[in-house]
Amino acid sequence: MSKRINRRIFLSVSALTGYSLFVKVENPLFGQQNKNIKEFNHLVSKDLSPASIKNEPNMRLVDIDCDVLVAGGGMAGVCTAISAARHGAKVLLVQDRSRLGGNASSEIRMHIVGADSHGSRAGWRESGLIEELRLEDAAFNPQCAWELWDLLLYDKCINESNLTLLLDSVVYSAEKNGSTIQSVMVRCDKTEHLYRVKAQIYCDCTGDSRLALEAAAEYRQGREDQKEFGESLAGEKADSRTQGSSILFTAKKHEKPIPFKPPTWARKITKKQLRFRPVGSWEYGYWWIELGGTIDTIRDNEQLRFELLSIVLGVWDYIKNSGNHPGSANWALETIGMIPGKRESRRILGDHIMTQADLEGAWKMFKDGVAIGGWGMDDHPPEGFDAPDKQPFKSIPLPEPYNISFGALYSRNISNLMMAGRNISCSHVAFTSTRVMATCSVIGQAVGTAAAVCVKSRILPQELRTNSEQIKNLQQILLRDDQTIRNVKNQDLLDVAREAKVTASLYFKNARPEHIINGLTRDMPGEWKNRWAAEMKNTEPWIELHWKKPQKISFIQIVFDSGFKRELTLSAHAGVNQRV
Repeated sequence: MSKRINRRIFLSVSALTGYSLFVKVENPLFGQQNKNIKEFNHLVSKDLSPASIKNEPNMRLVDIDCDVLVAGGGMAGVCTAISAARHGAKVLLVQDRSRLGGNASSEIRMHIVGADSHGSRAGWRESGLIEELRLEDAAFNPQCAWELWDLLLYDKCINESNLTLLLDSVVYSAEKNGSTIQSVMVRCDKTEHLYRVKAQIYCDCTGDSRLALEAAAEYRQGREDQKEFGESLAGEKADSRTQGSSILFTAKKHEKPIPFKPPTWARKITKKQLRFRPVGSWEYGYWWIELGGTIDTIRDNEQLRFELLSIVLGVWDYIKNSGNHPGSANWALETIGMIPGKRESRRILGDHIMTQADLEGAWKMFKDGVAIGGWGMDDHPPEGFDAPDKQPFKSIPLPEPYNISFGALYSRNISNLMMAGRNISCSHVAFTSTRVMATCSVIGQAVGTAAAVCVKSRILPQELRTNSEQIKNLQQILLRDDQTIRNVKNQDLLDVAREAKVTASLYFKNARPEHIINGLTRDMPGEWKNRWAAEMKNTEPWIELHWKKPQKISFIQIVFDSGFKRELTLSAHAGVNQRV
């Protein structure tokens, strides 16, 4: 893989357009990429005798000490682990699959969406680490190969010198002292190892809250009633139902007709069942092939897999053999997912519970915002495909993107447990917006950065939140790392660029050079309030910072405009996939 590509080094081909310039007088806080060969010896037991773990005579025990344990290697977990590592924390990332990315991996192939809402709110794509990953994928994976996206995530983790990656491994128990996790046990049957991991901060990014479950953290599952949080979008009665899971497929067009014969267990699908479920595109599967909200999406996963596969094959049988889609004659299935892409299960309770009111405007009262969301409140009927007379979703647009409270990102009863992803502290209604992967990614960046701050300052997440100076410091670090936080701007005391006089050789009208030190790094399409831009076709524009007295400079950071007005998504769906 090539060097990191992000908004700090991205240039438009026709014009130079930059949001900000940051000049620091101390050493950078984040680590550098590791160019050395990765060592794995510390993951292998040197002791060949059986592990001293009851009823495990064939496993070998390895003790690992780290600063931050991240359980779960989906997009939230990857962003949590990389962010913590770049800020100096020694990180162990545990993933129960052989591939990273979760629902965005080649095993499931769901494209990443977020606050831009498929372009309806152009300019609000999540920034920071997820933008770095998307830009690099767009530059080096123009053929849109999902396995190369997997490899990109693996490469990013392997290149972090402070990050150890443990694949095909699962957290299965936790030892506590009162309300504090002391150690966590991890199991890898492929290598016949048990790992006893001791960390200062533990981050649950598993989606299903497996680490939280083992640590006896408080959580909830299901839907609240309207009265609990005063949510108009909630039901009249609380229940344990959730959104379901989906299995996706991809298909390819060939030069000759390709017949399809379904297995005997495939469902027989009729036109009536597809009343609210259009099948107009064949290259990519349908998210509305969804089931599981009426049962347990965790413990009933095998049943869900079978039922979803039977629907996938039944829908494809309908497309190919019903006679209603003759244009599908030359199309054939290419891939079928074998892992249900899960939307909802457990949500860990924090000091703050995000609700409908927060998303609709109450977020403006938060003093601890650390990430943004903006996907509409998008609920699905628990019955999923088995409710053909119901619309497969109901999405309520939000007036604008919102901040996510740091108080919703750590456990309220386990002192050193944090969470990122679809398991953060929120009501079911708020969850229908916060659950999407771009939002989960920026939450992960916030959690990873906060975990590193906690380690460095020797404090717990709750202490960080209740200390106004610490939470401001966290916000400033996140802004420096290109995280978007509403109504928070650069006020970093280490940034001497803010004291400089800015001039430039030339600039577009309204895109003045002094904009780069106003502390804001977002403009909406057509706006030039926070950017400097200049023509590059026939000249080499320059920008200059001048101080009244000499400055000793050690670090310069420039944030370029990477084109947030354009959707940037890797998808198997031609209508969704966009490349830079």
